[in-house]
Amino acid sequence: MKHLKKLQELPIVGTLVKKAIGVMVSNNASSISKHFSQFLQPQLALTEELKQKVYNVRHQVYCEELKFEPERPDRVELDDFDAHSIHCFVRHMSSGNMAGTVRLITSADDSELLPIEKYCLHSITDHEFSPAAFPRNKICEISRLAVLEQFRRREVDKFKGAATGAINVEAYSETELRCFPYIAICLYFAAASTAFHAKKEHAFVMMEPRLARSLAFVGIKFHQIGPVIDYHGRRAPFYINKPMLFDGLSPGFKKLLNEIEKSLANSVKEHGFTDGPLEPKRNSAKSMLAQR
Repeated sequence: MKHLKKLQELPIVGTLVKKAIGVMVSNNASSISKHFSQFLQPQLALTEELKQKVYNVRHQVYCEELKFEPERPDRVELDDFDAHSIHCFVRHMSSGNMAGTVRLITSADDSELLPIEKYCLHSITDHEFSPAAFPRNKICEISRLAVLEQFRRREVDKFKGAATGAINVEAYSETELRCFPYIAICLYFAAASTAFHAKKEHAFVMMEPRLARSLAFVGIKFHQIGPVIDYHGRRAPFYINKPMLFDGLSPGFKKLLNEIEKSLANSVKEHGFTDGPLEPKRNSAKSMLAQR
């Protein structure tokens, strides 16, 4: 078992080894789900103070570290889509700091396009799964996932793509499974749970195929609905819904998702969102952008 990483490189055997590692990761997730809230707590950014901290985390990752966007004097990264987005984050309990964040962009009507519609609609070739095929109030897009650098200092996290949630499948031996990137996984599951609360049934994301493959490793299996295009790097459009998510997840990760759902439900109740689906407050981000 000490040579799992070497065995992964072998033909035929490598596929079986990866499946075995997936089972071990799932078992580890099942164990962690029992007490993960002692270490990581997914929450919703439902106050302006929390949203400001979310925008700052995004600035640190997307502007200062990755240089995807220009740096700004106020050190907050936001755009027009934040006006109709729901923001969630993972708090590192021992330090009290935000470890990472992700947003769920929603649409109330045709005036609120998703980024995939505004910038990448031409890339969608499987029109059965195009946003236009579904009711506007049932679609959403997962976007701006960011994990702060100080929570990626382990050797297994030092690779291209870790800042935006990619998983280095090849890096995990049996003894390294305890180091699996649960912050990134928690963010993906937080986005899914947020969609459940917001009554969104169809989710889209533009991502690198490599990232989609790494998510499939833990059972989050997106459906690619178009070819790779040049959009902040080489990315392709993907689609997922709740049945697809649950069909692919192993029992261990289903337990972890259930715990994250409970954590987010408590966050919703704490802020008075008890009646009807969760919806973003559309005025705050618009006013911030107008002041710039």
